[in-house]
Amino acid sequence: MIITILDCYTDEASGLGVPPYLGTYPRYLYGYLKKQYPDATIYYLTIDDLRLWKKHNGKQLNPKKSQKTNIGTYNLTFNSENTLTILEKSTELYINLGVHVPGKYLSATPGTLKEVIPMICNLKCKKILSGPATIGTQLFGGKFAEKINLDLFDKIDSMNIPFKEIKEFSILGAEIIKQIPDIRMIEIETGRGCNVGRCSFCTEPLKSKVMYRDNKDILEEIKTFYNLGARYFRLGKQTCFYSLPDPITLLKDIRGYCKDIKVLHIDNVNPVFTITKRGKEITKAIVEHCTSGNIAAFGVESFDQKVTKANTLNCSAPIAYKAVKTINEFGRERGDNGMPKFLPGINIIFGLIDESKDTHKANIDCLSKFLEEDLLLRRINIRQVAILPGTRLEKEAGNKFIKKNKSNYWKWRDDIRHNIDLPMLKKVIPKDTILKEVYMEIYEGDTTFGRQFGTYPIVVGVKGRLPLKQFYDVKIISHNLRSVEGEII
Repeated sequence: MIITILDCYTDEASGLGVPPYLGTYPRYLYGYLKKQYPDATIYYLTIDDLRLWKKHNGKQLNPKKSQKTNIGTYNLTFNSENTLTILEKSTELYINLGVHVPGKYLSATPGTLKEVIPMICNLKCKKILSGPATIGTQLFGGKFAEKINLDLFDKIDSMNIPFKEIKEFSILGAEIIKQIPDIRMIEIETGRGCNVGRCSFCTEPLKSKVMYRDNKDILEEIKTFYNLGARYFRLGKQTCFYSLPDPITLLKDIRGYCKDIKVLHIDNVNPVFTITKRGKEITKAIVEHCTSGNIAAFGVESFDQKVTKANTLNCSAPIAYKAVKTINEFGRERGDNGMPKFLPGINIIFGLIDESKDTHKANIDCLSKFLEEDLLLRRINIRQVAILPGTRLEKEAGNKFIKKNKSNYWKWRDDIRHNIDLPMLKKVIPKDTILKEVYMEIYEGDTTFGRQFGTYPIVVGVKGRLPLKQFYDVKIISHNLRSVEGEII
C-alpha cells in the first residue's frame, strides 16, 4: 500500500506551514497514517514537486541574470524525481492545503484549489482534502474564499486530531523530515482556539475550543526532531504564547535538552497578557531562553477605537501601547545574531467593519507615537482581510468595507511604509550592524536575497549572485522600506 501526502502549505492566524517552515498538518497526518497502516509506504511530496512535472516537464531551469528564482518549484523533496510514478502508484492521496492569512512569501508559493485540482483530477487513487481548506482558503487578501467544486475529493477531513492522540502522532510524524533535503524551521503546536475568540474575521474559534498541550508532550516532540537533526524551532501554533499554563518551565526544559539549538522563537501574543505581573515574568523568560531576533506578533489589527469595538478585537490602542513598552523594556538589547533579543510586531488589517479614513489617521497617530518615544517595532504587517466562511465578517459585512476603501489602501499602506517602517527599521537595524547566519534563498536580477531563520526575519539583499542555501554574515549598508541591503564579511 502506497499513501502520499501532497503538501500545498498552510498559513493561518495560529500557525505557519509555508517553507522554510514545516507545518503541523503533514507531520500529524504522517504519524496518523504510520499508526493506522504500519506496513504502508508513506511518501511526502510538495506542490513544488507536482508543479515541476506538470508545468515544467521535470526540468528545473536556472534563472538568467535578468530573472527571478522560480519560487514555485524551489522546495522540492528527495522524492521529486519520482513524483509522477509515486502518484500513479498511490492508493490514497492526502492534499494538505489552506491559507486563512494571506501573506507574501520569499521562497515559496502555496497551492490553491484552483491550481491543484486540475493536476490531480486524472489520478485513480482515493483523494482526501485536508488542512485549513476544509473551512475555506484564499491566497489573496481582500477576497472571499475560493469557490470551486470539491466533488473530485472522496473525503474532506480537517484532521483536527485531539491532543491525546497527537502525543503519539507528533512523534511518529517527525520522521517526515527525512524526505526533505533543505533546512526547515519546525512549527510546534502548543494550543488551540482563542481565549478571547471574538474577532470578526478570525477562523480560530471555528476550528477548536480553547485547549493546551501538556508541556511534556511538546518537549518530547521537540526532542524527537532535535535527535533527527532539526535545530530551528518556533512555538508558534497557538493564538497567544503567554496564555499557556506554564510557558516559563517549557522554555527552560527545551533549552535544558537542546544544548546547541540554533533558533528558538515564539509567534502570536495577545498584548493584554504581556502587561500583567505574570506577563512580565514570561517576557523575561523569553529573553533569557529564546534566541535573538524573536518577535511577539501582536494582533492589534486596528488602532481605531470604532473599528476595535465593531469587530470585537482583542486589544485597544492604550493596551497595545503598554504592551509595546513592556516588551521593549526587557527585550530590545542586541543579541548574538545581530538582532535585538525580543521585540513586538504589529498586525494591521484593512477591510474590517466600520473602517473609514479616520482609521488610517488613528493607525498613523499611534504608530508615530512609538517612533517619537523610541519604542522599537520589529515589523508592521499590513494586509487586506480574507473573508472566510462562518466568520462574523462574512455574515455581517462581507466585502462592503473592502470595496468602500479599496482606492485608499495603497496610499494608506505606503504612508505607513515610508513614514513609519523606514525610520523604524533604521533604529532596529542601524547601518553597520552585522547580521550573522543569513541564509540566502533566491535571486532577483543580480541581487541575492536571504534571511536569518526565525519569526518574520528581515529580508537581506546582497549585490551579486551568491551560492544559494548557504549561510553568510552580512554587514548592513542601507535600508529599504521592508528590507535591508548588505555586504558579505
